Amino acid sequence: MTAPVTRRSLRSQLGRTDAPASEPRLSGRAARSRAGSVIADVLLWVAALAGVICIVLVILAFTAQITLIMFRTGSMSPTIPAGSVAVLQRIPADQIAVGDVVTVDRPGELPVTHRVTSITPGSGAEERTITMRGDANAGDDPFPYPVTSVRLVLFSVPGIATLIVGMGDPLVLGGLTAAATGLVVWAFWPRSGRRRRDRVAGGVT
Repeated sequence: MTAPVTRRSLRSQLGRTDAPASEPRLSGRAARSRAGSVIADVLLWVAALAGVICIVLVILAFTAQITLIMFRTGSMSPTIPAGSVAVLQRIPADQIAVGDVVTVDRPGELPVTHRVTSITPGSGAEERTITMRGDANAGDDPFPYPVTSVRLVLFSVPGIATLIVGMGDPLVLGGLTAAATGLVVWAFWPRSGRRRRDRVAGGVT
């Protein structure tokens, strides 16, 4: 025989089915906490990668004479438009070839970065006299350049010069430093309370 269904038994059954209603809220809170941890971990990895890139650039600057240069004008357009950043490596003059894009350092003046159009021997064994022309210019530069070494353009990245210049602003540097410090402090802050909430959300007491 089955027990008669009473109002009290119906209420008890409804109470049992409604009891776990609070669990999704706890699970949702735990999910948000885990999502925040994942985002923080990603940001830490990005910061670490940026630090590694900076260290590598410093090492390359000393060991392989790798440097960066920003293009403020469009004399090398469309090959290297204004606002680009190029990676350069210093090479001796006897390694220059016609067609290379090189940067010539001029004492007391801004360096010039153009394409080599001709090469002739210089006054010494290590010197060469080169003529250059910007890809956007109709003719060669007005005078040749006697050089013993130049900086060869290895490759360029368009459109990031403004970003690099902005990174040098004291307010931007201060904000990035404060943000990185806050991120590191948050990442290594004791998380015992957070773990306890996660255990409760998962049903572990």
